[in-house]
Amino acid sequence: MNNRPLFPPVAPGQPLGRRLVLATLCFCLLFSLATVAVRSWHAWANGQAIMNSELALIDQVFQGPLAKAIWELDHDNLDTQLDSAAQAAPVGRLVLRIPRPGRADELVERRHEGFQGAGPAPVLQRDLTIAPYPGAREVVGTLTLEGDPAVLWQRLWRELASILVTQLVQSLALAGLIMAMFNRLVTVHVQHIARHLGQLGPHNLALRLRLQRPKPRNDELQLLEGRINALQGNMATYLERHRLAEHALAESRDQLAAQVAQRTAQLQEANQRLEHLSRSDPLTGLANRRQFDEIKEQEFRRALRIGQPLSVLMCDVDYFKRYNDSYGHARGDDCLRQVAHLLGQTFSRPGEVVARLGGEEFAVLLPATPASDARLLAERLRNGLAELRLHHVGSPISPWVTLSVGIAEFDAGLSCFDQLLQRADQALYRAKSDGRDRVGQWPN
Repeated sequence: MNNRPLFPPVAPGQPLGRRLVLATLCFCLLFSLATVAVRSWHAWANGQAIMNSELALIDQVFQGPLAKAIWELDHDNLDTQLDSAAQAAPVGRLVLRIPRPGRADELVERRHEGFQGAGPAPVLQRDLTIAPYPGAREVVGTLTLEGDPAVLWQRLWRELASILVTQLVQSLALAGLIMAMFNRLVTVHVQHIARHLGQLGPHNLALRLRLQRPKPRNDELQLLEGRINALQGNMATYLERHRLAEHALAESRDQLAAQVAQRTAQLQEANQRLEHLSRSDPLTGLANRRQFDEIKEQEFRRALRIGQPLSVLMCDVDYFKRYNDSYGHARGDDCLRQVAHLLGQTFSRPGEVVARLGGEEFAVLLPATPASDARLLAERLRNGLAELRLHHVGSPISPWVTLSVGIAEFDAGLSCFDQLLQRADQALYRAKSDGRDRVGQWPN
């Protein structure tokens, strides 16, 4: 039985714990960004409120002294108070407008170095009043305090840094806690299950899965453990049934294979006999016209392609009709078989083909053989037939059976094999015209 594991090992990928931590960190990052945005907006609004309160406090502190210095025309004290108020941290610029009867208002300004404008920082404007006598109130000037946006941004960035650090620490702590809990509660047991499945095979399906936990818990892992053990039992039953079925199937398959092999051999033998009969002459056993036509085209194309010699012999038994009339068709068939046997012995080299074209007419295909060699073979054939001394009382030229042969050789001017065969037939006709029992060649 095959002992390979039922569950092939899988290439390790990214652990679930790490993916969970990454997902948690991404969520914490998005949550932190949203939290930072909200808290930043609150920090910005709170910073503006605080700066506005600081400007109001500065106004309360310096409103009285400034009004008194203006009323008393104490320029030294006025400059001292303005310098002190302008040095306060949140103040970016201080502008004092003093009305002068009959002429333009006097403007006194103090600003921090690099101040470009209040921008988003708050601006506070108050009238400076004094009571010259009880029940009287007179405005002596207008004080404008513009907040320094650099201070506002500096405070905001400090707040943002604190928020970011807090959120980052919270996110890392949460991710670490989740990873530790997931590893303890899930990862170690999943790895144990993976190792168990990796060692599982058809030979050890009885090995039960046991999770290494202090006590059973009615949770998903407990359910998975039970399902895996049940699956192993079902697989063991199935494999046993499968083994028995395979054994029975193998026996049936062997019997069927033997029967098929026997029938196939018989069919091949019959096909071979049929092929032989379809390509062979039933009387002589030589190639028939069909087989000759198939081979002649192949040899003609080869001679045309590589320029090798190719000769064709046309053979005809002389006065064979008279032979049949004198001895009967049975003796005539026997005569043709002996002539065919002699042809097969004479032309037996590889590639040489002897075919019966019909009646007493035979053709010989001689690849790689020039006409001179073909003529020698044809003369050997005639001499061999003469040595057989087959009686022929109806022949006017010899007391024995004789052959007439026509020879033609391939040349590059031919376009098809039939032209070559026609030349050999013409050479045979000439041999018959010259008295038979001889070899004719095209051209003379």
